[in-house]
Amino acid sequence: MIGADGQQIGIVPPEEGLTRAREAGLDLVEIAPTARPPVCRILDFGKYLYTLEKEDKIARKKQKVVHLKEIKLTSKIKEHDYRTKLRNAIKFLERGDMVKLTMMFRGRELSHINLGERILNRFVEDVSDLADVEKNTGLEGRAIVLHLQPKPAGRKKQKSVTKSAETQDEQSRTEQI
Repeated sequence: MIGADGQQIGIVPPEEGLTRAREAGLDLVEIAPTARPPVCRILDFGKYLYTLEKEDKIARKKQKVVHLKEIKLTSKIKEHDYRTKLRNAIKFLERGDMVKLTMMFRGRELSHINLGERILNRFVEDVSDLADVEKNTGLEGRAIVLHLQPKPAGRKKQKSVTKSAETQDEQSRTEQI
């Protein structure tokens, strides 16, 4: 048994514990019922419940809710659309959300899976400072699905990622010309 002041009293019968608690005007609360002998404490039960609630509330406040954001791509995506979707993915990853990349294939596009894989590889390379590939399910029906998990320390390197994407865009434009 533990007293109201936090001092250990020792092993006492339950009746004696109850009388000591009544004398102090407090409650006898069983803290660890599985211990041998069970641990009891003399305290104000209402105050004890209040502190437990407060601790739970603080713990819930500190929890980070992770959302799954989906970005859909096609194998015929144009450069501007690609950069827009890349910017959105970077924004989601910086917030700490997971990103689900879905490469959709329509009609005869399914015979050119390599084009879609090339775009997905470029996308993963562009966000490699911010995220890792958590799950690569490969081709499922008419889509390739990738899950990107944000890196814990990667949230500060956003500017370098967008710069590398812009330099690649410029390089691809000069190659096309």
